[in-house]
Amino acid sequence: MLVNNLSLFIRAMAVFSVIALAAPPLNGNPAAALVESPSPAISKNAPAFAPGERLTYNVSWSNVFSAGTSVMEVLGEKSEDGRPLLLFRSTAKSIGVVDRFYPVKDVVESLVDPRTFESISYHLDQSHGSRKRKRTLVFDHQHRTVTYTMNGSREVFDIPEHTLDALSALYYVRAKEPLEIGRTIVVPIHDSGKNWTVEIFVLKKEKVETPAGTFNTVMVKTYPKYEGVFMHKGEIFMWLTDDNRKIPVQMKSTITIGSVMATLTEMKLGDEAR
Repeated sequence: MLVNNLSLFIRAMAVFSVIALAAPPLNGNPAAALVESPSPAISKNAPAFAPGERLTYNVSWSNVFSAGTSVMEVLGEKSEDGRPLLLFRSTAKSIGVVDRFYPVKDVVESLVDPRTFESISYHLDQSHGSRKRKRTLVFDHQHRTVTYTMNGSREVFDIPEHTLDALSALYYVRAKEPLEIGRTIVVPIHDSGKNWTVEIFVLKKEKVETPAGTFNTVMVKTYPKYEGVFMHKGEIFMWLTDDNRKIPVQMKSTITIGSVMATLTEMKLGDEAR
């Protein structure tokens, strides 16, 4: 059902955006991806993102009618001892007729240490109709464990080295991982109390038109794996700008009837990424 897949935009992006920690930063030409729309001047050495970035998406069924919106933000935070941290926030909510019959709102937050790009914590606040759920992950990379809390129930799980949370993984791939055509990226991620492995296939370059502009992009396709077995739950595709920012401009995931589409409608860059 479409209404049950409104949050798929956030979850699907997490599935294929896990990356390898050892990858070097990629400093391509960030201005080259935007083809036909005006854009603020961007330094060649600008970071992939910075606090203040805000990306807004329309979520639709088979690109036919709008069912929701999704907003992804980068915010600045500080640790207890004053160190700068990054807070990634992604919000998805239903709109229109869908909202009247089956209101959906998902808020996901990921706190990251920008020095190591290791996850500190991950929080999901989910509301689907009358069903509500809260999930929190607290990472201990020194001991390779994660404390998982779900609606008040607490468990501790072992995690592999360099395991990422679902949301910060997308930002890591934007900052560090080269998207070379034909490349396959395999990276661990922890979500829902399980250690997953995701294979990301870099397919081809395409020009994509969105309400936010026309972009040169790199198209990727992903498969999640659990305990070495591919989880065939529909194909997931994503189009990222072909520059050092790797902004997600479009996502498509097949469902039982049709597909869920998320398309970039508005884009605001962070201050340091201009």
